[in-house]
Amino acid sequence: MIVLGIETTCDETAAAVVERFEDGRGKILSNVVLSQVREHAAFGGVVPEIAARAHVEALDGIIAKAMAQANCSYDAIDGIAAAGGPGLIGGVIVGLTTAKAIALVKNKPLIAVNHLEAHALTARLTDNTPFPYCLFLASGGHTQIVAVRGVGDYVRLGTTQDDAIGEAFDKTAKLLGLGYPGGPEVEREAMRGNPTRFELPRPMHGRKEPDFSLSGLKTALRLEAEKIAPVSDQDVADLCAGFQQAIVDVVFDRLRAGLRLFRTRFGTPTALVAAGGVAANQSIRRALNRLAFEVGTTLIAPPLDLCTDNGAMIAWAGCERLVLGLTDSLNVAPRARWPLDEIAAAEGARRRTAAYK
Repeated sequence: MIVLGIETTCDETAAAVVERFEDGRGKILSNVVLSQVREHAAFGGVVPEIAARAHVEALDGIIAKAMAQANCSYDAIDGIAAAGGPGLIGGVIVGLTTAKAIALVKNKPLIAVNHLEAHALTARLTDNTPFPYCLFLASGGHTQIVAVRGVGDYVRLGTTQDDAIGEAFDKTAKLLGLGYPGGPEVEREAMRGNPTRFELPRPMHGRKEPDFSLSGLKTALRLEAEKIAPVSDQDVADLCAGFQQAIVDVVFDRLRAGLRLFRTRFGTPTALVAAGGVAANQSIRRALNRLAFEVGTTLIAPPLDLCTDNGAMIAWAGCERLVLGLTDSLNVAPRARWPLDEIAAAEGARRRTAAYK
Protein backbone atom coordinates (compact mmCIF):
# COMPACT_ATOMS: atom_id res chain seq x y z
CA MET A 1 0.00 0.00 0.00
CA ILE A 2 1.35 3.43 -1.00
CA VAL A 3 -0.11 6.71 0.25
CA LEU A 4 0.63 10.37 -0.47
CA GLY A 5 0.51 12.51 2.67
CA ILE A 6 0.06 16.30 2.91
CA GLU A 7 0.75 18.41 6.03
CA THR A 8 -0.15 22.12 6.32
CA THR A 9 -1.48 22.59 9.85
CA CYS A 10 1.07 25.20 10.98
CA ASP A 11 4.20 26.67 9.39
CA GLU A 12 5.61 23.67 7.53
CA THR A 13 4.46 22.89 4.01
CA ALA A 14 5.12 19.18 3.63
CA ALA A 15 4.35 16.19 1.43
CA ALA A 16 5.59 12.61 1.50
CA VAL A 17 5.04 9.21 -0.04
CA VAL A 18 5.07 6.21 2.30
CA GLU A 19 4.69 2.50 1.65
CA ARG A 20 3.16 0.03 4.12
CA PHE A 21 3.97 -3.67 3.75
CA GLU A 22 1.68 -6.56 4.62
CA ASP A 23 3.64 -7.36 7.79
CA GLY A 24 2.96 -3.83 9.10
CA ARG A 25 6.39 -2.38 8.39
CA GLY A 26 6.67 1.03 6.77
CA LYS A 27 9.09 2.66 4.36
CA ILE A 28 9.44 6.36 3.58
CA LEU A 29 9.84 6.79 -0.18
CA SER A 30 10.08 10.59 0.04
CA ASN A 31 9.60 13.28 2.67
CA VAL A 32 9.79 16.92 1.58
CA VAL A 33 9.39 19.73 4.13
CA LEU A 34 9.50 23.47 3.46
CA SER A 35 9.85 25.50 6.66
CA GLN A 36 8.44 29.01 6.98
CA VAL A 37 10.63 29.98 9.94
CA ARG A 38 12.12 33.00 8.15
CA GLU A 39 8.69 34.38 7.26
CA HIS A 40 7.55 34.31 10.90
CA ALA A 41 10.79 35.03 12.78
CA ALA A 42 10.27 38.79 12.78
CA PHE A 43 6.94 38.33 14.59
CA GLY A 44 8.25 35.94 17.24
CA GLY A 45 5.59 33.37 16.32
CA VAL A 46 3.45 32.02 13.51
CA VAL A 47 1.13 34.50 11.78
CA PRO A 48 -1.84 32.44 10.48
CA GLU A 49 -2.53 34.59 7.39
CA ILE A 50 1.12 34.53 6.29
CA ALA A 51 1.28 30.76 6.84
CA ALA A 52 -1.85 30.09 4.76
CA ARG A 53 -0.60 32.20 1.83
CA ALA A 54 2.77 30.47 1.92
CA HIS A 55 1.07 27.06 1.79
CA VAL A 56 -0.94 28.12 -1.27
CA GLU A 57 2.21 29.27 -3.06
CA ALA A 58 4.37 26.27 -2.21
CA LEU A 59 2.18 23.18 -1.86
CA ASP A 60 1.83 22.14 -5.52
CA GLY A 61 5.60 22.24 -5.98
CA ILE A 62 6.24 20.35 -2.74
CA ILE A 63 3.83 17.58 -3.77
CA ALA A 64 5.43 17.33 -7.22
CA LYS A 65 8.87 17.08 -5.61
CA ALA A 66 7.72 14.37 -3.20
CA MET A 67 6.23 12.33 -6.04
CA ALA A 68 9.39 12.74 -8.13
CA GLN A 69 11.71 11.76 -5.28
CA ALA A 70 9.58 8.68 -4.64
CA ASN A 71 9.74 7.86 -8.37
CA CYS A 72 6.02 7.26 -8.10
CA SER A 73 3.06 8.00 -10.38
CA TYR A 74 -0.50 8.62 -9.20
CA ASP A 75 -1.46 5.29 -10.76
CA ALA A 76 0.68 3.59 -8.09
CA ILE A 77 -0.85 5.57 -5.22
CA ASP A 78 -3.53 3.78 -3.19
CA GLY A 79 -4.79 6.79 -1.25
CA ILE A 80 -4.44 10.52 -0.61
CA ALA A 81 -4.06 11.58 3.02
CA ALA A 82 -4.06 15.13 4.36
CA ALA A 83 -4.09 16.62 7.82
CA GLY A 84 -7.70 17.65 8.43
CA GLY A 85 -6.90 19.34 11.75
CA PRO A 86 -6.28 20.40 14.41
CA GLY A 87 -4.29 23.45 13.41
CA LEU A 88 -4.42 26.92 11.91
CA ILE A 89 -7.63 26.69 9.92
CA GLY A 90 -6.34 28.57 6.86
CA GLY A 91 -3.47 26.14 6.42
CA VAL A 92 -5.64 23.11 7.09
CA ILE A 93 -8.07 24.26 4.37
CA VAL A 94 -5.23 24.57 1.84
CA GLY A 95 -3.89 21.06 2.43
CA LEU A 96 -7.22 19.28 2.71
CA THR A 97 -8.70 21.02 -0.34
CA THR A 98 -5.65 20.09 -2.40
CA ALA A 99 -5.96 16.46 -1.27
CA LYS A 100 -9.65 16.43 -2.19
CA ALA A 101 -8.85 17.73 -5.66
CA ILE A 102 -6.21 15.06 -6.25
CA ALA A 103 -8.46 12.30 -4.89
CA LEU A 104 -11.33 13.43 -7.13
CA VAL A 105 -9.28 13.78 -10.30
CA LYS A 106 -7.27 10.59 -9.80
CA ASN A 107 -10.22 8.60 -8.36
CA LYS A 108 -8.37 7.69 -5.16
CA PRO A 109 -9.65 7.24 -1.58
CA LEU A 110 -9.33 10.29 0.66
CA ILE A 111 -8.18 10.05 4.28
CA ALA A 112 -8.53 13.13 6.50
CA VAL A 113 -5.93 12.53 9.19
CA ASN A 114 -5.96 13.96 12.69
CA HIS A 115 -2.56 15.66 13.03
CA LEU A 116 -2.23 14.34 16.60
CA GLU A 117 -3.01 10.80 15.49
CA ALA A 118 -0.22 11.09 12.94
CA HIS A 119 2.23 11.93 15.74
CA ALA A 120 0.79 9.10 17.83
CA LEU A 121 1.36 6.48 15.11
CA THR A 122 4.83 7.59 13.96
CA ALA A 123 6.49 5.03 16.26
CA ARG A 124 4.82 2.28 14.24
CA LEU A 125 6.35 3.69 11.06
CA THR A 126 9.86 3.93 12.50
CA ASP A 127 9.91 0.95 14.90
CA ASN A 128 6.80 -1.12 14.14
CA THR A 129 5.83 -0.58 17.80
CA PRO A 130 2.99 -2.88 18.87
CA PHE A 131 -0.06 -1.68 20.76
CA PRO A 132 -0.69 -0.66 23.50
CA TYR A 133 1.92 1.99 24.24
CA CYS A 134 2.10 5.19 26.26
CA LEU A 135 2.53 8.35 24.19
CA PHE A 136 4.07 11.59 25.42
CA LEU A 137 3.01 14.16 22.83
CA ALA A 138 4.70 17.52 23.35
CA SER A 139 4.77 20.31 20.79
CA GLY A 140 4.13 24.02 20.43
CA GLY A 141 0.40 23.52 20.70
CA HIS A 142 -0.05 20.25 22.58
CA THR A 143 1.13 18.50 25.73
CA GLN A 144 -0.62 15.19 26.39
CA ILE A 145 -0.07 11.73 27.84
CA VAL A 146 -2.10 9.24 25.83
CA ALA A 147 -2.75 5.51 25.96
CA VAL A 148 -2.51 4.35 22.34
CA ARG A 149 -4.46 1.09 22.22
CA GLY A 150 -5.00 0.83 18.47
CA VAL A 151 -5.64 2.85 15.33
CA GLY A 152 -8.42 5.25 16.29
CA ASP A 153 -8.38 4.00 19.90
CA TYR A 154 -6.87 6.61 22.22
CA VAL A 155 -7.40 7.46 25.87
CA ARG A 156 -6.05 10.78 27.11
CA LEU A 157 -4.51 10.24 30.54
CA GLY A 158 -3.16 13.73 31.12
CA THR A 159 -2.92 17.13 29.47
CA THR A 160 -1.83 20.69 30.15
CA GLN A 161 -4.15 23.01 32.04
CA ASP A 162 -2.75 26.08 30.27
CA ASP A 163 0.39 26.42 28.13
CA ALA A 164 1.85 23.60 26.06
CA ILE A 165 5.52 22.87 26.70
CA GLY A 166 6.62 24.12 23.29
CA GLU A 167 4.56 27.27 23.77
CA ALA A 168 6.26 27.85 27.14
CA PHE A 169 9.68 27.52 25.49
CA ASP A 170 8.69 30.00 22.76
CA LYS A 171 7.33 32.53 25.25
CA THR A 172 10.43 32.23 27.42
CA ALA A 173 12.64 32.86 24.41
CA LYS A 174 10.60 35.92 23.45
CA LEU A 175 10.73 37.24 27.02
CA LEU A 176 14.52 36.94 27.06
CA GLY A 177 15.02 38.46 23.60
CA LEU A 178 16.02 35.23 21.88
CA GLY A 179 15.14 34.15 18.36
CA TYR A 180 12.28 32.08 16.96
CA PRO A 181 11.56 29.19 17.18
CA GLY A 182 12.24 29.45 20.89
CA GLY A 183 12.84 25.82 21.83
CA PRO A 184 16.24 25.39 20.15
CA GLU A 185 17.31 28.89 21.28
CA VAL A 186 16.53 28.20 24.95
CA GLU A 187 18.23 24.80 24.74
CA ARG A 188 21.34 26.38 23.21
CA GLU A 189 21.56 29.06 25.92
CA ALA A 190 20.91 26.51 28.68
CA MET A 191 24.03 24.59 27.69
CA ARG A 192 26.23 27.38 29.06
CA GLY A 193 24.02 28.31 32.03
CA ASN A 194 23.76 27.38 35.71
CA PRO A 195 20.44 25.55 36.29
CA THR A 196 20.54 26.03 40.08
CA ARG A 197 21.03 29.81 40.25
CA PHE A 198 17.32 30.68 40.20
CA GLU A 199 14.66 28.96 42.29
CA LEU A 200 11.85 28.15 39.89
CA PRO A 201 8.71 26.13 40.72
CA ARG A 202 7.84 22.63 39.54
CA PRO A 203 4.07 23.02 39.00
CA MET A 204 1.82 20.06 39.93
CA HIS A 205 4.83 18.04 41.11
CA GLY A 206 3.78 14.95 43.05
CA ARG A 207 0.10 15.04 42.12
CA LYS A 208 -1.66 11.78 41.36
CA GLU A 209 -3.34 13.05 38.19
CA PRO A 210 -0.76 13.20 35.34
CA ASP A 211 -1.63 16.74 34.22
CA PHE A 212 0.66 19.69 33.47
CA SER A 213 0.53 23.41 34.26
CA LEU A 214 3.23 25.72 32.96
CA SER A 215 1.87 29.27 33.20
CA GLY A 216 3.12 29.63 36.79
CA LEU A 217 6.63 28.57 35.80
CA LYS A 218 6.63 31.10 32.97
CA THR A 219 5.48 33.86 35.35
CA ALA A 220 8.13 32.92 37.92
CA LEU A 221 10.81 33.18 35.26
CA ARG A 222 9.58 36.64 34.24
CA LEU A 223 9.65 37.83 37.86
CA GLU A 224 13.22 36.57 38.32
CA ALA A 225 14.28 38.34 35.14
CA GLU A 226 12.65 41.58 36.30
CA LYS A 227 14.46 41.43 39.66
CA ILE A 228 17.89 41.53 38.00
CA ALA A 229 17.07 43.70 34.97
CA PRO A 230 18.83 44.63 32.80
CA VAL A 231 19.89 41.03 32.22
CA SER A 232 23.36 40.13 30.98
CA ASP A 233 24.21 37.34 28.56
CA GLN A 234 25.10 35.11 31.49
CA ASP A 235 21.84 35.97 33.23
CA VAL A 236 19.97 34.84 30.12
CA ALA A 237 21.93 31.59 29.99
CA ASP A 238 21.25 30.90 33.69
CA LEU A 239 17.55 31.68 33.33
CA CYS A 240 17.30 29.35 30.34
CA ALA A 241 19.15 26.60 32.19
CA GLY A 242 16.89 26.94 35.21
CA PHE A 243 13.76 26.99 33.08
CA GLN A 244 14.81 23.95 31.06
CA GLN A 245 15.73 21.99 34.19
CA ALA A 246 12.32 22.81 35.69
CA ILE A 247 10.63 21.53 32.53
CA VAL A 248 12.71 18.33 32.63
CA ASP A 249 11.78 17.72 36.28
CA VAL A 250 8.09 18.38 35.56
CA VAL A 251 8.10 16.05 32.55
CA PHE A 252 9.80 13.27 34.53
CA ASP A 253 7.34 13.54 37.42
CA ARG A 254 4.18 13.92 35.34
CA LEU A 255 5.10 11.07 33.00
CA ARG A 256 5.88 8.81 35.93
CA ALA A 257 2.34 9.50 37.18
CA GLY A 258 1.01 8.88 33.67
CA LEU A 259 2.76 5.54 33.35
CA ARG A 260 1.45 4.55 36.78
CA LEU A 261 -2.10 5.32 35.63
CA PHE A 262 -1.52 3.49 32.34
CA ARG A 263 -0.47 0.31 34.18
CA THR A 264 -3.48 0.52 36.48
CA ARG A 265 -5.95 0.83 33.62
CA PHE A 266 -4.39 -1.03 30.70
CA GLY A 267 -1.51 -3.15 31.97
CA THR A 268 2.14 -2.86 30.97
CA PRO A 269 2.81 -0.63 27.95
CA THR A 270 4.95 -2.04 25.17
CA ALA A 271 6.92 1.23 25.13
CA LEU A 272 7.09 4.86 26.16
CA VAL A 273 6.83 6.83 22.92
CA ALA A 274 7.90 10.47 22.55
CA ALA A 275 6.46 12.55 19.71
CA GLY A 276 6.22 16.21 18.74
CA GLY A 277 8.87 18.88 18.34
CA VAL A 278 9.69 19.08 22.06
CA ALA A 279 10.98 15.50 21.85
CA ALA A 280 13.94 16.93 19.93
CA ASN A 281 15.23 18.58 23.14
CA GLN A 282 18.18 16.47 24.24
CA SER A 283 17.78 17.14 27.99
CA ILE A 284 14.17 16.00 27.82
CA ARG A 285 15.17 12.93 25.81
CA ARG A 286 17.74 11.97 28.44
CA ALA A 287 15.09 12.31 31.14
CA LEU A 288 12.72 10.12 29.15
CA ASN A 289 15.43 7.49 28.79
CA ARG A 290 16.00 7.52 32.56
CA LEU A 291 12.29 7.20 33.22
CA ALA A 292 11.85 4.33 30.75
CA PHE A 293 14.72 2.47 32.41
CA GLU A 294 13.27 3.17 35.87
CA VAL A 295 9.85 1.74 35.04
CA GLY A 296 11.20 -1.17 33.00
CA THR A 297 10.05 -0.22 29.51
CA THR A 298 11.65 1.01 26.27
CA LEU A 299 11.79 4.58 25.02
CA ILE A 300 10.86 4.97 21.36
CA ALA A 301 11.75 8.43 20.06
CA PRO A 302 11.55 8.88 16.28
CA PRO A 303 14.40 10.64 14.43
CA LEU A 304 14.42 14.39 14.92
CA ASP A 305 13.06 15.12 11.44
CA LEU A 306 10.01 12.96 12.22
CA CYS A 307 9.39 14.62 15.60
CA THR A 308 8.53 17.95 14.02
CA ASP A 309 5.63 18.32 11.56
CA ASN A 310 6.16 16.39 8.33
CA GLY A 311 4.25 14.68 5.54
CA ALA A 312 5.55 11.17 6.25
CA MET A 313 3.60 10.91 9.50
CA ILE A 314 0.41 11.99 7.69
CA ALA A 315 0.99 9.45 4.91
CA TRP A 316 1.66 6.69 7.44
CA ALA A 317 -1.48 7.47 9.44
CA GLY A 318 -3.29 7.36 6.10
CA CYS A 319 -1.85 3.88 5.47
CA GLU A 320 -2.89 2.66 8.92
CA ARG A 321 -6.44 3.92 8.43
CA LEU A 322 -6.77 2.86 4.80
CA VAL A 323 -5.83 -0.76 5.55
CA LEU A 324 -8.77 -0.81 8.00
CA GLY A 325 -11.10 0.72 5.43
CA LEU A 326 -11.35 4.03 7.31
CA THR A 327 -11.71 6.60 4.52
CA ASP A 328 -13.54 9.93 4.22
CA SER A 329 -15.93 11.51 1.77
CA LEU A 330 -15.03 14.58 -0.25
CA ASN A 331 -17.26 16.74 1.94
CA VAL A 332 -15.22 16.11 5.09
CA ALA A 333 -14.68 19.46 6.83
CA PRO A 334 -11.36 20.95 8.00
CA ARG A 335 -11.15 21.45 11.75
CA ALA A 336 -9.25 23.97 13.84
CA ARG A 337 -9.87 21.85 16.96
CA TRP A 338 -9.94 18.03 16.92
CA PRO A 339 -9.17 16.27 20.24
CA LEU A 340 -7.35 12.98 19.83
CA ASP A 341 -9.62 11.10 22.24
CA GLU A 342 -12.61 12.27 20.19
CA ILE A 343 -11.38 9.94 17.45
CA ALA A 344 -11.70 7.01 19.85
CA ALA A 345 -15.30 7.93 20.65
CA ALA A 346 -16.18 8.33 16.96
CA GLU A 347 -14.49 5.08 15.89
CA GLY A 348 -16.14 3.20 18.75
CA ALA A 349 -19.56 4.44 17.66
CA ARG A 350 -18.81 3.54 14.04
CA ARG A 351 -17.72 0.01 14.93
CA ARG A 352 -20.68 -0.55 17.26
CA THR A 353 -23.03 0.53 14.46
CA ALA A 354 -21.33 -1.80 11.98
CA ALA A 355 -21.57 -4.71 14.43
CA TYR A 356 -25.27 -4.01 15.05
CA LYS A 357 -26.03 -4.00 11.33
